[in-house]
Amino acid sequence: MKKRKQKGFILVAIIGVLATVGIGMYVLIGGSNAVLFQSNSVYLEACEANLRASGLVWAKKNIKAGNEEIFDTSIELDVSDMKMGRGSLNVKVSRPANKSPEVQIHSSCSRGRQTLNRDR
Repeated sequence: MKKRKQKGFILVAIIGVLATVGIGMYVLIGGSNAVLFQSNSVYLEACEANLRASGLVWAKKNIKAGNEEIFDTSIELDVSDMKMGRGSLNVKVSRPANKSPEVQIHSSCSRGRQTLNRDR
């Protein structure tokens, strides 16, 4: 009779440990999803900053070179060398009368199901 009680106790103890491990895994998975979402958001912010900086450098270089073809047209720049997956960069340079040129940048980058679109 004693062996039977010991086996039952061990079985209950193992079930308790498995339940505790399951609850711990559930809590950790929920936290890791939040961390994954935040890391993707930070990645997209960094990609957008890189796209914006690239667009500004391109516009500044072409304005200084006196390239008249860039004014008042939206130009899509090739971002495939940046290795960011799905991304696009459109730059529009306008020249108001008696003012310095203005640059409008539209950037878009995606990772997973998250997409970040910005107009600056």
